[in-house]
Amino acid sequence: MPDGKKQYRVAIVGTGAIASGRHLPAIQAQDGRAAVVAVVDVDGDRAAAFAAEWGVEHTYTDLDTMLATERPDLAIICTPPAAHHDGVRACLQAGAWVWCEKPPVLSLAEYDALSAEEREGGPYVGYVFQHRFGSAARTLREQIATGALGRPLVGICHTLWYRDDAYYEVPWRGRWETEGGGPTMGHGIHQMDLMLSLLGDWREVRAMMGTLDRRIATEDVSLAAVSFESGALVSVVNSVLSPREVSYLRFDFSEATVEVSHLYGYDNSNWTWTPLRGVAEERSAGWLPATDVRSSHNVQLAEFLDAMDRGGRPPASGPDGRRSMELITGLYQSAITGRPVTRDELEPGNPFHAHLDGGGRYTAGVPAVVAR
Repeated sequence: MPDGKKQYRVAIVGTGAIASGRHLPAIQAQDGRAAVVAVVDVDGDRAAAFAAEWGVEHTYTDLDTMLATERPDLAIICTPPAAHHDGVRACLQAGAWVWCEKPPVLSLAEYDALSAEEREGGPYVGYVFQHRFGSAARTLREQIATGALGRPLVGICHTLWYRDDAYYEVPWRGRWETEGGGPTMGHGIHQMDLMLSLLGDWREVRAMMGTLDRRIATEDVSLAAVSFESGALVSVVNSVLSPREVSYLRFDFSEATVEVSHLYGYDNSNWTWTPLRGVAEERSAGWLPATDVRSSHNVQLAEFLDAMDRGGRPPASGPDGRRSMELITGLYQSAITGRPVTRDELEPGNPFHAHLDGGGRYTAGVPAVVAR
């Protein structure tokens, strides 16, 4: 155990692929700071198989029973999105801190309701936005804060992925009431969160979206132009129709361009810094990260545990975590209503605050004959 660090009892809620593929390895990478004491899944056989694979002693099919019996310090929510709100609320009310997979919840109304369950000094709920935490993003964030690259001017934030029809055979996918939205909500949210963590608060969004090729109720592609409080303008595209997949962000500052091209995670090699012609070589060399830490669940969980140690709010929670939900809400409202949306509109009473489709205002459409 690292000096001065505590050990926390952890419960895993939901035992699907994200739990085994990302969260258990992340826990095992914490030098003994976290130990899984229980797993919960509505499918008892799946919970038992997961527990046997990872050496977890206790399994449950009911969350409330697990919370009352095990009293974990931390619950990690890995369920489908529609179950996030009730699961997080139950854990907070039981006194457990919560780390919840993306997308956080299905609406700003649900997000705000969970924020109201938090208490000063904890427990808090934070959300999985691991791309913020790689060394290259940290270095760029520091450079923006100090003005080392000049003013942010132009940006690109593109999540161009491919998901076929079979992907949407999972019943909760592609439906507003169970997934909250399409690729804007379920896929592009990671890159948009990274963008927001770097550029800060947005001011206005103008958007379009469509259901062009997948037989789903949500969009399968969205495009937006976003203005920031700094004055920067950014192009945002989210797609599940793109055979050559890429996650691409570019930021043009007055003295340099910074780019990252990856898919599901990056290290320093995925980033480039290009100085403005004439910028001193010795100065631009100092822009590169001094260390190489890959974006991952591992590194975000370490920061979450640090926050638990000090009894403070973790990153990607509260108002900080809300910004991504705000932008997604504004993007959907703009695309559906056909008008610009400002951030200050996203308050209770706005139908898009309660439902990301504005309460059934989006009608998906695909061509009668789709070329294959």
